[in-house]
Amino acid sequence: MNVLITPVDGIITEITNEAVALVKPGESINLTANLYFGIASTLFLAVVITVITERMVEPRLGAYTEVPEVEDVTEAEISVEAEGRGLRFALYGLLVVAVAVSLLSFIPGAPLRNPETGSLFDDSPFMDALIFIIMLLFLVAGLCYGTGANTLRGTSAAMEAITKTFAGLGGLIFLLLIIAQFIAYFNYSNMATIAAVKLADVLEGIDVGPLWLLLGLILVTLILDLIIPGVIPKWAILAPVFVPLFLRLGIAPQTVLAAYRIGDSPPNVITPLMVYLPFIVLLTQKYKKKSGVGTVVSLMMPYAILVAVAWVVLFVVWYLIGIPLGPGAPVDA
Repeated sequence: MNVLITPVDGIITEITNEAVALVKPGESINLTANLYFGIASTLFLAVVITVITERMVEPRLGAYTEVPEVEDVTEAEISVEAEGRGLRFALYGLLVVAVAVSLLSFIPGAPLRNPETGSLFDDSPFMDALIFIIMLLFLVAGLCYGTGANTLRGTSAAMEAITKTFAGLGGLIFLLLIIAQFIAYFNYSNMATIAAVKLADVLEGIDVGPLWLLLGLILVTLILDLIIPGVIPKWAILAPVFVPLFLRLGIAPQTVLAAYRIGDSPPNVITPLMVYLPFIVLLTQKYKKKSGVGTVVSLMMPYAILVAVAWVVLFVVWYLIGIPLGPGAPVDA
């Protein structure tokens, strides 16, 4: 969750609305359905994570000693004037790209909107090109900074910088190749879909109150997140099962979505299937040569467990008090 509305919120909201339409056609929730709970969760978890870091994780790391083998890659000093000029150029480049993307996205009938529905998030060119747009923003800003600060002198210098960057990502690319093969075989077997449906069937057959069912949904999501870290594909599997189920019990879709977001997040830092894990391991090895996946997972384990527990407690208190999850989005249907 976040203090702001993100593209992911748009996608999972649309998935939720499609699931709602299976039971109550014409009804839907909006993008801000979990906004209040998202803001509160962000601030609350920031405090929880800070305490975990200072009291549990940081003492385990010991004092940092610089590794002598690490190559000093400090570049030549840049004058204040050149740096200021580079930052201005980077800002200008960033604004130009942002304005161009906005004109192509936010105007009704813009090319990056869905040509049939006009939606910016639902099956639109904007969402398909989101990664490219983010890359373009950083690329233009970097090139403009290099031009303004005079650190990139010609195309050969730019190509050299790109080559140097990719040379340092060799280990990451190899790990991603191995993980991609594992995920491909895993998806081919349909094990994830079968596990999700079976867990949902078990939860539906339990005769308990709504709050306990919501806690069951969180538990199912926590378990499933270890094998399907992606927030969107997992919700695409669970939403058609759980949203109609909870609607029949009088629980609002926004409440189901909030419970899902709780279960979706904490295990991401420990599952080997998280796409960012190889990159984190690679960065860790710069400071501790013998670090591996086990090192990172063991360090992240307190976050996964304690954040999940603290977040569930916040959700239970929020639900029992009956605070709206967002503007016009009560916890009860």
